Amino acid sequence: MSDRMRARVFVSGRVQGVYYRANTRDAARARDVDGWVRNLSDGRVEAVFEGDETAVEGMIEWCHTGSPAATVRDVDVSYEEPQAESGFTIRR
Repeated sequence: MSDRMRARVFVSGRVQGVYYRANTRDAARARDVDGWVRNLSDGRVEAVFEGDETAVEGMIEWCHTGSPAATVRDVDVSYEEPQAESGFTIRR
């Protein structure tokens, strides 16, 4: 499990009301990435991705485009110690 990593991502732009969370969930599940995604009250989307390095980095790259209707302005990434996330969910 030493190759498992965790990234916390904040995405800003037009990312709420455009199915960004649902598309993030689907993209993460397709890459076998664990974690969660949620809307923030300031209009950003926050996500946590946990899995192997290639898959997590792929999700971070995906966030720069996101859902087809989104307009991503910025993606801020920080890395954390893995927390043994299991599955990928949308948090409310």
